[in-house]
Amino acid sequence: MGLLAILLFVLIFILILKGYPVAFTLGGVSILFALIIMYVRPDVIRFADFYLLPSRFMGTIQNSMLMAVPLFIFMGIMLEKSGLASSLLETMAILFGKFKGGLAVSVIIVGALLAASTGIVGATVVTMGLISLPTMLKRGYRPELATGVIASSGTLGQIIPPSVVLILLAEQISSSSRGGNGVDVGMMFQAALFPGFLLVVAYIVYVLVISHLKPEWAPSMPQVEIDNLKGDGFMWKVIRAFILPMLLILAVLGSIFAGIASPTEAAAVGAMGATLLTILQKSFNLGVLKDVMRQTMNLTAMVFWILLGATTFTLVFRTLGGDHYLIQLINNADLSPYMFLAIVMVVVFIAGFFIDFIEIIFIFVPVITPIFNAYDIDMLWVGILLAMNLQTSFLTPPFGFSLFYLKGVAPPEITTSQLYRGIIPFIIIQVIFMALIIIFPSILYLFL
Repeated sequence: MGLLAILLFVLIFILILKGYPVAFTLGGVSILFALIIMYVRPDVIRFADFYLLPSRFMGTIQNSMLMAVPLFIFMGIMLEKSGLASSLLETMAILFGKFKGGLAVSVIIVGALLAASTGIVGATVVTMGLISLPTMLKRGYRPELATGVIASSGTLGQIIPPSVVLILLAEQISSSSRGGNGVDVGMMFQAALFPGFLLVVAYIVYVLVISHLKPEWAPSMPQVEIDNLKGDGFMWKVIRAFILPMLLILAVLGSIFAGIASPTEAAAVGAMGATLLTILQKSFNLGVLKDVMRQTMNLTAMVFWILLGATTFTLVFRTLGGDHYLIQLINNADLSPYMFLAIVMVVVFIAGFFIDFIEIIFIFVPVITPIFNAYDIDMLWVGILLAMNLQTSFLTPPFGFSLFYLKGVAPPEITTSQLYRGIIPFIIIQVIFMALIIIFPSILYLFL
């Protein structure tokens, strides 16, 4: 029966790669598979086992941890509509433009701030691509450097909290763990904060080094142009474009880290704060509100449908003894914990080429969590590694989703090969950071 559970997992994975809807594939195939086995072997799966599904569904729907998802999605989409990215980039360009590589540094900082404000990778990459790529090319930046900076900084939303990826990882690890080995969303945010910050610093250091070695790749802006951009009321521009978003980030993350608010309550603060920022940017109207609410509902519905399908899959997989079978296989193979971790990371990395991070989390995490628990491995550490792995997969040619997003909004003269060449240094930085987290897991506990 354990072998049949593995067959179910492989079958679902193949069908998803073929392009079938994830939510209905997870739930529908699992139920059909269970019904066939119930007909052939009624002693293995009974109708009574399906009685657990409604209670599991309601437990998922009522999970207070997941209430943060629609609120953070609302916050991210509202900030995207506010025009904040454009104001931020213009302000950062004025502050750093006189340095070689200053505009690229500005893009990285804005990407990090948007990541901490929105947590939505696709929206950040597209927004940054539309706003900053034409400007960088016009200023004489090498296309490879410009596209690499935009794609890499846009995917920081995977690892910098508040991230939807981290919320879903925490929820799935907690629901799949036994014996109290779950992970809290607040803990996940705190553990990801320092690695995310170091990653931003590493990107900036790389840009400054390459700008020094090859100054023609990243020329500085003329002082006259910077003076023209400043104009009247520059300080108010800086306050409105930089300080206000920082206050929003501090309100959301600070309230979680200080223990004042739960992640869900902090998400509500963030949603209201994003709305107020949009009003201050004079970008708010009834049409914008309707559009934000519609997009929030669509994305939330997609997440929860996939989650309900994953709940069905997990029930059938465990009823067939799939988790015990995998643990037994690994014990018989005499794999070390690090060897199993390496296998998981490679499989998740490759899967990230073909399917979205939400689908990967809901398919893989319920299967691997019991095995990591059997090894007595810290699931907080594993969760951060998975988040960074997915971020790296999003950047890696030829299937990286971020590259597709950027190519879709890039000028026609930007070639695919330029995108691929430009992103390689940032992938190397990501891999180095994953290795550092594996070797020095204490990095994650500096803010815990």
